[in-house]
Amino acid sequence: MNQWDDTIVALSTPAGVGALGVVRLSGPEAIAIAGKLFSKPLGELPGRSLVYGHLIKEEQILDDVLLSLFRGPKSYTKEDTVEISCHGSSYILQEVIQLLQQAGARLALPGEFTQRAYLNGSMDLAQAEAVADLIASTSAGAHQLAMNQMRGGVSDELKKLRTQLLDFTSLIELELDFGEEDVEFADRSQLSALISEMQQKLGSLIDSFTLGNAIKRGVPTVILGKPNAGKSTLLNALLRDDRAIVSDIPGTTRDVVEDRVIIEGIEFRLQDTAGVRETEDVIEKEGVSRSLKLAQKAALLIYLFDLQTESPDQAQQYIDLLGLPEQTHVLLVGNKIDLISASFVPQKENLLFISAKEGASLQALQQQMVQSVRRFAHSNGNQAIISNARHLAALEKAKGSLDEVQQGMEYGVSGDLLAIDIRTVLHHIGEITGEISTDEVLGNIFSKFCIGK
Repeated sequence: MNQWDDTIVALSTPAGVGALGVVRLSGPEAIAIAGKLFSKPLGELPGRSLVYGHLIKEEQILDDVLLSLFRGPKSYTKEDTVEISCHGSSYILQEVIQLLQQAGARLALPGEFTQRAYLNGSMDLAQAEAVADLIASTSAGAHQLAMNQMRGGVSDELKKLRTQLLDFTSLIELELDFGEEDVEFADRSQLSALISEMQQKLGSLIDSFTLGNAIKRGVPTVILGKPNAGKSTLLNALLRDDRAIVSDIPGTTRDVVEDRVIIEGIEFRLQDTAGVRETEDVIEKEGVSRSLKLAQKAALLIYLFDLQTESPDQAQQYIDLLGLPEQTHVLLVGNKIDLISASFVPQKENLLFISAKEGASLQALQQQMVQSVRRFAHSNGNQAIISNARHLAALEKAKGSLDEVQQGMEYGVSGDLLAIDIRTVLHHIGEITGEISTDEVLGNIFSKFCIGK
């Protein structure tokens, strides 16, 4: 149901000078308000019309424009909507917005167009949040992730499960009305099977957050190794820029140097770290400590070692001692292949040899980096992927409540207590799609949108 009875206006293209700028109106008076400024009558135009004309200010032409008209409910917000494409002069755009405000429109709040689309039933809350992710996407991977969510990838999965569980809840609560007759409408074995299925699917969604968040924000990629292994040289080679200082002096890098690179549509947050070794230097010791802490948080760890001084077996032994999380993918990369005889290069599966200085096999390393992320995605199967921390928190609560439902069934608790636990599961799932929401949650979500969207 529409929560507003006024009409809003905002600039929907970035502020600044450009060839074109788009001003958007939405609300019950959108067409009438735009018509006060437009040189042609709009009242009889059908929805999805595109009209060329002039915007008039004090009987003078302000600009030649294209006006797009959408009649609700066949619009983004499901309200009457008008989009005015003007020339991108800051003066013109400011004048247009001021004239529309004087004609009766109100300046939109951040995200208010999308919030109206959500409240009017055009999309659910998870899809609305994906709109912001789509606008903010900086790589093909992040774009695809947002598009899948906006098209209902996560929502469809959750709504199906929620509907099935809601049906069982209704039957259990119906039993309470016949408590004295000892009847059982809900098949407990079917409910148990559904609970097991939901636990598995919610668990998969929860596990997918590591991948989704990495794709959305950039895959945390730590380059780790001993001093003079060539870590800074490798960072510069991957970035194609002299980002880090390169020196033959051990311990040159003492703090983390970070930058981003996009490889085959996936963004990697590269972190060049201090060389790991025993040292009495206080500053370098702190740098080593930070390096090891970052390694524990990395989604992808590139352990770079000098083929002249460290063998692959020694490199693997060092990695084993770090006790990295199971989900961390490790690439063992032997560097400085240009300085040793090819006949002495040890051969081992899942091991890559490069020359960061000469660029030898750098492309192969990039392919391995991309494949490590894609293998993670493949292991997730066709399951939807989440990337939103709010969704993760709600899913974890829902799964915890599901565990309580399962325990209750095993202990044979009464139907009324079982129904309470199931309702808690439904509540947490509903928080994701917006079937259960509060003004505070909505305000927090949409306040992070840009104005005009």
